[in-house]
Amino acid sequence: MAYQAEYIWIDGTEPTPLLRSKTKIIADGKTPPVWGFDGSSTNQAPGDKSDCALIPVFSCPDPIRGGDNILVLCEVTNAVDGKPHPTNTRAACVKAQKKFAKHEMIFGIEQEYTLLKLDGTPAGFPDGGYPAPQGPYYCGVGAGRVEARDLIEDHTQACLDAGLMIEGTNAEVMPGQWEFQIGAADAITVSDHLTVARWLLHRLGEDYNLVVSFAAKPMKGDWNGAGAHTNFSTKAMREDTNMKAIKAACEAIGKKVDLHVKNYGHDIESRLTGAHETAPYNKFSYGVSNRGASIRIPWQVERDGKGYAEDRRPNANCDPYTVTRLIVETVCGAAS
Repeated sequence: MAYQAEYIWIDGTEPTPLLRSKTKIIADGKTPPVWGFDGSSTNQAPGDKSDCALIPVFSCPDPIRGGDNILVLCEVTNAVDGKPHPTNTRAACVKAQKKFAKHEMIFGIEQEYTLLKLDGTPAGFPDGGYPAPQGPYYCGVGAGRVEARDLIEDHTQACLDAGLMIEGTNAEVMPGQWEFQIGAADAITVSDHLTVARWLLHRLGEDYNLVVSFAAKPMKGDWNGAGAHTNFSTKAMREDTNMKAIKAACEAIGKKVDLHVKNYGHDIESRLTGAHETAPYNKFSYGVSNRGASIRIPWQVERDGKGYAEDRRPNANCDPYTVTRLIVETVCGAAS
């Protein structure tokens, strides 16, 4: 029996790319082939040379359609020469991962996001007004403190059914804000799984008439922004017992502040202000158990002398392939 394959890719929208997808019916026993699309409609090609190609790179069960149907994540290439499209950041991440493979770097990404009503206000915000100040919402429970839990439960189960490496979920500091975690895995795997998990969240949001926003600062004022805290660890960081490798990694990243911040997501300056559990975007710091630092070293890591560190600067709207590639190149490059 034929099955449905939902081809998913990242488009060329600026300043923050969007996810796109379309369905291909595939004969029983056949694998998903390369497939074309109209790049002029996704900000990836001019109208007179509009063809781009979708190259399947990762597939998993489709938890929404069920049965033998699958989700197919794709890289975008130029149709004529087959080279990675300029919007294809995954290809560069693959190269970096291969180059520094001996360091066995792994990542875990904490994806925050905000659920918006169709009028653009966050779920949990009353019409024409504001809820009570932040405080009871983080990891909260109960009406008036938590919104859209049904969607979050459906999304979590969908990720599990798809075989994605989801590690947990929780309500966040601002009403209507949530987080899920993906990892731990190498740069490509964690980014692939995060991208598909994002797509599933958008798709399930349709069923609830809720818009999923990855904006860095969806509500101006005294409200938390939304990030994608990125936990990282090399083999040396996991095996040393004197914090030497962890501190060296932090110092290496601290020498390339501008490079990282400029590639950690749109509108990062509005989120990294030094308030609301952030460090200023133009200053670098690291510290144990410090959520106001650029990089936080968990307390248990200091206790054990080994483990991982958390770069708290990436935005919720960051490109995970770019973020993980930069950390791989910076940390592993300094250690090589």
